[in-house]
Amino acid sequence: MSKRYRVNKQIGHGVFNILKIVLKVFHSDLIFCWFASVYASIAVALGKFLGIKSIIVVGGVDVAKDKNLGYGIWLNPWKAKLVRYALHNADRVLVVDPSLGDDAISLAEYDGKNITYLPTGYDSSFWKPLGEKERLVLTVAVVHDIKRLKLKGIDLLIQAAEKLPELQFLVIGVNSKLASSLKYPSNMTFHEPIARDDLLPYYRQAKVYCQPSLREGLPNTLCEAMLCGCIPVASEVGGNTTAIGDTGILIPPNDVDALTAALKHAMKLPDNSGAKARARVVALFPKQKREIELHRIIDELMR
Repeated sequence: MSKRYRVNKQIGHGVFNILKIVLKVFHSDLIFCWFASVYASIAVALGKFLGIKSIIVVGGVDVAKDKNLGYGIWLNPWKAKLVRYALHNADRVLVVDPSLGDDAISLAEYDGKNITYLPTGYDSSFWKPLGEKERLVLTVAVVHDIKRLKLKGIDLLIQAAEKLPELQFLVIGVNSKLASSLKYPSNMTFHEPIARDDLLPYYRQAKVYCQPSLREGLPNTLCEAMLCGCIPVASEVGGNTTAIGDTGILIPPNDVDALTAALKHAMKLPDNSGAKARARVVALFPKQKREIELHRIIDELMR
């Protein structure tokens, strides 16, 4: 957005963050909120009062209500009311995957006429394969507690690794303290979170990328790995399905046997099988496509 507009960012939490949001809204021509949140509801309400247009980008947790996993902002009654208001009253709600639009309509109980599907975009000139692949299964997920570990399916991956001792598994993004408390086989390695760009050599190294999550929007890591020629194996939920299509292996969520079989099969595929996965992301989710459409939407609202 900063290529075309003057962008005044506000990132934070707490009362002082709310005050900063309020002050900045008064000096803005358009409000752009990443995630439908309590903060977004305040910005949208003030924008509506002042006649300033607003956009909300929905990412996943903001349209989730899963009691079994303890996941989703909608589990909190008063936050749910504010998020419902934000979704109803934003001039445009952008969803990175169609499944999130369905979730928003269901939870907020409205017609969803302000919802537009706009997937995230990826730079295929940066995320690209290089060199030979290794017999490595890679998973990337920022995990700080057991709840999120289960949400991302890492507990299932540990069980699959135990059944596949001939393969190597690497999970990047798990807090070291949490990792040290886990019981996992010797063919599995955990690594703390690293900068996004630093993931490139790992994507290039791994033959298979695994996303065994129980919920997903459109996963950046999955798309980036596919651009780097990884063969994708993922649970058939949300944006995993949209990203992979027929270029990898989709399995039922929470099914260890299916996950184990899929990983074993993927590792036997020719190394060039990842080229099909890369071609899909290049065609469907280019960064330029998102940029052009985002500019069009913003220009339309500001007119």
